[in-house]
Amino acid sequence: MLPVSGAKGRPRVDDRRVINGMLFKAKTGVSWRDLPERYGPWKTVYNRFWRWSRNGTLTMLVSRVRVIAEAIDELDREVAVDSSIVRAHQHAAGARRRPRAHTGGERVVWRADRTR
Repeated sequence: MLPVSGAKGRPRVDDRRVINGMLFKAKTGVSWRDLPERYGPWKTVYNRFWRWSRNGTLTMLVSRVRVIAEAIDELDREVAVDSSIVRAHQHAAGARRRPRAHTGGERVVWRADRTR
């Protein structure tokens, strides 16, 4: 399913290792530089991911795998969201707000040479 590389010179890193590295990155969210060595050099995995996502190879691979999975009835379309991964901003925590102090209508001017 993968395109043949037209590059000459050094042999390619195994495509299976590189794809497994991409999947590991997507699953764990680890940074590119922290990919385990079993997936090959991180730069190779990153460069191939970038190149394949730009030229449409990844989209083509996903669509072909989806067609195969649907044909053998292996595609699971259930989606679940675990509430432990949903983050709220600190201001959305529901704490009570402190009442503002009333200044009594007087205007307060701050200057560098005077205190108030």
